[in-house]
Amino acid sequence: MPSPFPGMDPYLENAKLWPAFQHQLLACLYQILLPGLVDRYRARVGARTYVSEMPLFTSIIREEYTEEFIEIRTRTDNKLITLLEVVSPANKTTPAGRQTYLDKRKEAVSQRAAIVEIDLLMQGKPTLTYSRDGLPEFDHAVSVTRASAADRYEIYTATIQKRLPKFKLPLAPDDRDALLDLQAAFARAYDLGGFTTLIEYKNPPPPDVPLTDAQKTWINELLKQSKMR
Repeated sequence: MPSPFPGMDPYLENAKLWPAFQHQLLACLYQILLPGLVDRYRARVGARTYVSEMPLFTSIIREEYTEEFIEIRTRTDNKLITLLEVVSPANKTTPAGRQTYLDKRKEAVSQRAAIVEIDLLMQGKPTLTYSRDGLPEFDHAVSVTRASAADRYEIYTATIQKRLPKFKLPLAPDDRDALLDLQAAFARAYDLGGFTTLIEYKNPPPPDVPLTDAQKTWINELLKQSKMR
């Protein structure tokens, strides 16, 4: 059964659900991307692990995080061509998560690789800073930087009321971009993860999701129409 939301489902920002969803989404993006890559490239799903420490009264809470990402490299010399990341809550809410994420991005920039960032989270502080002048209001974004212009962003946006965008994923400068449909990847990930049975839509969205009153009203009406509430 598909998600009742036309695009990103804010219920997936639940801390217990997110790791499984992020894993499924990366796997689905990989599966969609792979058939379109010419023999010149190979793609792989990599992972990083780190520990975040948060003070709590007189003790320190330590949490271990594992985050996956996709790398596209050339077959001949293993050169990194494109890094694709799906931002996690820890990247936006913890110092260790943010620094680890930015370090990986800095490493990709130093190798003159293109970078694609998919941010489907409303919570936390954005990992990238850029002007929103000329952009519509949005809740979610895909940010693309090309190897030739690491300080410029191509932004694809969406709100919770709209489907997720298609976006161009850069390859080598002398090759055409790959076109990825983020909504198709999301729908497949949601289905494969069985999230309909894991989410209790009769309850409000996770409290960490900073929804406006208008968005809360829209969600309530949507779920009533979908007979989820």
